[in-house]
Amino acid sequence: MGSAETETDETLESYGADVGAQAGPLTGFREWFLIQGNRLAVAGLVSLAVFVLVVGLHELGVVNFVNPDSVTRVASGMIAGTFSLVTLVVSVNQLILSQEFGAAGKARDRFESVVDFREDVANEAAVPATPAAPTRVLDLIIESIRHEATQLADTVADHDDREVRETVTRYTNSVRERADRIDETLEESSFGTFSAVSAAINYDEAWQLYVATHLRNEYADALSPSAKEQLDELIGSLKLFNVAREQFKTTYLQRELTRFSQLTIYCGVPSILSAILVGLLYADFAGPSISAAVLPYVVSALIVVVLTPLALLVSYILRTATVTRRTASVGPMIPQKDPDEGPFDVEYGEKR
Repeated sequence: MGSAETETDETLESYGADVGAQAGPLTGFREWFLIQGNRLAVAGLVSLAVFVLVVGLHELGVVNFVNPDSVTRVASGMIAGTFSLVTLVVSVNQLILSQEFGAAGKARDRFESVVDFREDVANEAAVPATPAAPTRVLDLIIESIRHEATQLADTVADHDDREVRETVTRYTNSVRERADRIDETLEESSFGTFSAVSAAINYDEAWQLYVATHLRNEYADALSPSAKEQLDELIGSLKLFNVAREQFKTTYLQRELTRFSQLTIYCGVPSILSAILVGLLYADFAGPSISAAVLPYVVSALIVVVLTPLALLVSYILRTATVTRRTASVGPMIPQKDPDEGPFDVEYGEKR
């Protein structure tokens, strides 16, 4: 088969994020801050940045903590803002809980759909039962994708039409290469739901599904029945991966937002008490009740406690929004792609 066995064609490759791509320190920090990092650690980093900023501005003479009127106004605003944030979080939590309520028929349908999906994965991977761990489920589907791509490449290896043979081979090489990369990522991940989502969000199965569908229809007359069957099997595995990712993403987002609601409620009371304490420090007509030397640092620390719910909001919403944005495609509908990207330019009625 010559170089076609190992050659890849960028027109058949993913135009999305690439699993395992080399990244610089800035990109690595951004990924940690948005996706990979522990949310409490990210919230702590945001709080530390606020403390350093406030103290730094004081040391530079930009802000001061001498005027009691301005400080107490800020404290009053922080109390109102904290109450509003906690109320918003309670509303979000109620919205999540509303999705859990339903009649027995709805619960049965949800359960049956999950059972049917797990049976499809077990049949596709030829295993007795689908594993319970999300990462193992994705690992099985990826193994199926790799197997089907290999079988498809072997089927077209002796095809008479060179264009068909090389095009399909380049596509299968690209699929296997990315399957190997995400498989390595899954092996290094733990077995939690977010680990599965984190490993899956960069796998561009939507593009692979689009290319596979185009190749099947474009070369419908040239491909042998066995090759078309293998291509259909590959498309089926890619669809299963998409369904699995959406299922794990939904479960993860529900758990993540619920956890965020709990932490915000936990931090709400200390936040409000700290804002009240900031005002009480300036309640005496003689001035602040503590030494002027330590006053800026005490007030800065209290401000950080007041803003803890906001830091939690930043850390959790950044991750959930990033996950949702990077998994916005549904099947071969890929809204994040540029209209000019890709090798396939089609016109109405060209198959007639």
